[in-house]
Amino acid sequence: MSGEWAYIAASAIAAGGGWLLRLLSASGAAATVVVGALVGYGFSWSGLWLLGLFFASSSFFSHIGRRKKEKLAEKVAKGGRRDAVQVLANGGVPATLGLLAALLPDPVWNELFVVAVAAANADTWASEIGALSRRPPRTWPSFQPVEAGTSGAVTLLGTAASLAGALFIAASGALLLPAAPWLPLALFGWFGSWLDTWLGAAWQTVYRCPVCGIATERKQHCGRMTVQVKGWRWLDNDAVNVLSAAGAVLAAALVLGR
Repeated sequence: MSGEWAYIAASAIAAGGGWLLRLLSASGAAATVVVGALVGYGFSWSGLWLLGLFFASSSFFSHIGRRKKEKLAEKVAKGGRRDAVQVLANGGVPATLGLLAALLPDPVWNELFVVAVAAANADTWASEIGALSRRPPRTWPSFQPVEAGTSGAVTLLGTAASLAGALFIAASGALLLPAAPWLPLALFGWFGSWLDTWLGAAWQTVYRCPVCGIATERKQHCGRMTVQVKGWRWLDNDAVNVLSAAGAVLAAALVLGR
């Protein structure tokens, strides 16, 4: 089996497993195959292993404290199974870098790929682990206490998890791919998580249910259309994820002089 078809097959097996475990919807599984194929095409098996570490660790932490997280489900737009938009929001930037690496070979793509995955992992660990904090989150940058699940809110536990997530991917990337020293790449990934927090706090769209009054990312709640009370309508959580990963990659490219 040629390399390209092997990457597609491996991605399909991983996507099928995610679908069977109810981690991915059908569209999410299809998008996973596309992302995996492009990452494999550009970064070979090392890139797929790094992407797999992100997905596996994120899925692991998503199952910890599920009962507590279920209480926050009404505030987020989508459920636990990732659809195609969610997969592309987290994997679209790494996949694009994979395509660029295949078409325009250069060691810089390895570094930017590690940063992109580190940013996605940092944000995911912050959300999944930070949700378990016993202390209420605080909105950034005013740091006023807000309800759990509020976009752009942070906790000390979530912040530490974010840094750990970036360090985990950057250190793994240093072992799997020829790249710059892993610590700067981790810091750029962590910056991406903070960019996600800033966008979420300042401009991500928020709606309010006219029936129960809850602030939510959903356009419908309690069987009624919600009312937008904050942010730009197009800037939902998926768009924030794309922009934060792209911002981390751009910052790394500029600072590293690439």
